[in-house]
Amino acid sequence: MALTLSGSILYATEDYKSSAEYTALRDSMSHAFNDGDSARFFPALKNLQSYLLKQKDMHAYYTQRCNEIVFLMNQQRIYEAYKCAQVMAKELREKKLDKEMYMAVNMLGHINRYCGNEKKAKECWYEALSMMEEQGYYSNMPPIYMNIVNVALDNNPAEADSLLERAKCIAEKHSKERVFDIVTRRTASYFTRGDMDKFLEGYKAYKEGEARGESSVHGRLLEVYYQCYLGNTDEAVKMAREDLGDEGLDAIVMIYEKAGRWKEAYEALKQDYATSDSIDNVVLTNSMLGIREQVRMYEMEREASNTKMITLTATMGALLLLLMALFYIVQARKRHTLELEKAYKRAMESEEMKRAFIRNISHEIRTPLNIISGFAQVIANPDLVENVSDRQHMAEVMQQNAQRMTQLIDEIIGLSLIESTKKMNQEDHTHINSLLRSLIKHHAKEVLPDIEMKFETTLSDSFTLRTNKNMLKRILNSLLDNARKYTIEGYIKLSAESDGRMLSISVEDTGSGIPAKEAEHVFERFVKLDSFKEGIGLGLPLSRKFAEQLGGTVTLDTKYTKGARFIVRLPIHT
Repeated sequence: MALTLSGSILYATEDYKSSAEYTALRDSMSHAFNDGDSARFFPALKNLQSYLLKQKDMHAYYTQRCNEIVFLMNQQRIYEAYKCAQVMAKELREKKLDKEMYMAVNMLGHINRYCGNEKKAKECWYEALSMMEEQGYYSNMPPIYMNIVNVALDNNPAEADSLLERAKCIAEKHSKERVFDIVTRRTASYFTRGDMDKFLEGYKAYKEGEARGESSVHGRLLEVYYQCYLGNTDEAVKMAREDLGDEGLDAIVMIYEKAGRWKEAYEALKQDYATSDSIDNVVLTNSMLGIREQVRMYEMEREASNTKMITLTATMGALLLLLMALFYIVQARKRHTLELEKAYKRAMESEEMKRAFIRNISHEIRTPLNIISGFAQVIANPDLVENVSDRQHMAEVMQQNAQRMTQLIDEIIGLSLIESTKKMNQEDHTHINSLLRSLIKHHAKEVLPDIEMKFETTLSDSFTLRTNKNMLKRILNSLLDNARKYTIEGYIKLSAESDGRMLSISVEDTGSGIPAKEAEHVFERFVKLDSFKEGIGLGLPLSRKFAEQLGGTVTLDTKYTKGARFIVRLPIHT
């Protein structure tokens, strides 16, 4: 995720920028930046910044402050970059330099993206765009639109298309040299979405532009995709490794996937995970070092003044909790990766299963881990979020995503369990009404505010069923989770009745519903009718399998049309 120099000052028109002194200072800094040489970069940057302050060019000066943050990020010194961005934002506010404030917000967007907090990154970039529009900085807006596009492409292609079009319109009016790069990025997105007609049309336009002397940072990616389209899989993979570096790993997975070479796709995916883990470990280590230095500073303050003892104690406690959270993330990721590798071997039943597994597992594991990592970076600086309620909110979100990962692993382990278990122990005498009320109470905390949780029963409270209580809870929890994900208003209702031979428990909702033709398809492994919903498509298949182990069934009531209604039928043992 290497970033390039901010170019605002390179195209300025002030008189001093044609001087030999300025040119020498600028080139010295640029060469050290491109070489990644810290020993040369920071002294050169300081000299250039001092020169710009003497010229009273604050816009150019803060552009160089941004370059310092970018350099730190490229060096994977993310904690230091974050601190610099915070200092810069505070300084701009204190000096009331509103015109330059967008720079700090843009940098915070990059830092949040690097740490996996894509939602916060988008918020920062949209805020920066609003500031730039207010100050009339239109020529530099397209690159920030492209930052948002890179985040939105995987989760919201429609939003990405809209952003690309907006960036193109602005570039055509204010910075025509950026238009070719924007169009090239759109062409690459056509390939990933499988629209080969538009991809080929765009690739032809790219080659025509290249012949005219135009260039794009996305040009090599386009060439890789074109080789893949031609069927030259090995050549495409070679080009991706040589020209795209670590950022080409996602492309390599897709190339092998499109060629049907699933074993190699899986190996590439493991390499992608390993690279991501390596980056995460560097970020975490750097963050811990920053925390340790901050603790040392607080120790000095405590020695200087006993009045700061309470603040220090609270800060130390927060830092200790953060260290524990960071340790948990590292260990949990290792354990989850091992479980995913086992689960993948069982998913090799068909090409479609392999494709679904690679796509869904990657998304469902990365998303909660990235959210936890992103908030951990924020909590690492106790001076940033002083409001207790904000900290509680962050802790709740981290806990929710940890639970989401736990649920994901439970589903995968459940798949293994159902394959290896032939007979389920059914010796628990379970009070059904009591169980259903407890489930309603638990899920009422998770649903949206506009959703009512209902419970109806014709059973007496003394009615018991001899079954496996844990498996019955897993069946109903999966069905309630499914209802919660697809219902945004109305109600979710849990009902129970008996005809003397069979117990029927239904989970009914007023959500988006399921077409009748998909009534059996949804019980197949890894099937998700809405790819943007959380989960990997195991909840319903496991519910049915567990019910069958208990001698019963789980079916979709296709006659119900207000949403979806699943019915669990279990025999009443005597």
